[in-house]
Amino acid sequence: MKRILVIGHRGMLGHDLVSVLGKKFAVEEGLDQVDVCNADSLRRCMNGHRPDVVVNAAAYTDVDGAESDSERVFEVNALGAKNVALAAKETGAKSVYYSTDYVFNGAKDKPYVEEDEPNPLGVYSRSKWEGESAVLEVDPGVLVIRTAWLYGAGGKNFVNTMIKLSEEKDELHVVNDQRGSPTWTVHLAQATINLVEANARGLVHVTSSGDVTWCGFAKKIFEKLNRPVRVVPITTAEFGSVAPRPAYSVLDTSKYRRITGETMPHWEEALDAYLAERTARPG
Repeated sequence: MKRILVIGHRGMLGHDLVSVLGKKFAVEEGLDQVDVCNADSLRRCMNGHRPDVVVNAAAYTDVDGAESDSERVFEVNALGAKNVALAAKETGAKSVYYSTDYVFNGAKDKPYVEEDEPNPLGVYSRSKWEGESAVLEVDPGVLVIRTAWLYGAGGKNFVNTMIKLSEEKDELHVVNDQRGSPTWTVHLAQATINLVEANARGLVHVTSSGDVTWCGFAKKIFEKLNRPVRVVPITTAEFGSVAPRPAYSVLDTSKYRRITGETMPHWEEALDAYLAERTARPG
């Protein structure tokens, strides 16, 4: 049985990685005190666990906050990613790094493929692109999974935010000029298993099938919950985000299908499953 070490296990994605990967592999959690920015700490962690695969889910994910905290963002998302890849290579482990649809500028009008040239718009986006480049330079055998619009039980996310706001307001203004593919972290974790078992390497796009705007996503959430909330479409400019975001960041997942023989569930199917799990969750 493969030994998998999850770095960043307390984050939203890390939470589901530990749960889902643990059904198939011997999963161990990176110690809380391990800092991806500290190469020596990482080496000690790797030498202690001796994993076959290191899954790096540690990331600075505050897209707007990144604009005023660039040094820390690049420390974690770029230098930290490189440190993990180096430590994994030194111990003979394969490593997995997660990147984002935001490495693209959104100027395209059809799904982005892995070969498309990134052109990130903001600090967070540039840090993830630099992270991709750094880990692949360390080891071309690294698996870099680009994903998008994540939500899950282990952290703050759009679905939970919409549900919480709907308990306080009967009208919400939601951006309608950004289009992407909402992806449940449980499905991303399962896709990670599929790619690891297929010994995939390099860049692979993994998101739910289909695409929608944030406004359309919000409307579907309330429709499925049968909540009479009026969702008013607004522009990104009207919303006033600090960081620039791509207007279109749908990722083509055909490479994932070719490698694994699997198709990612549609985003509506994923939302159904997440809401059902959320309802069943204690507390």
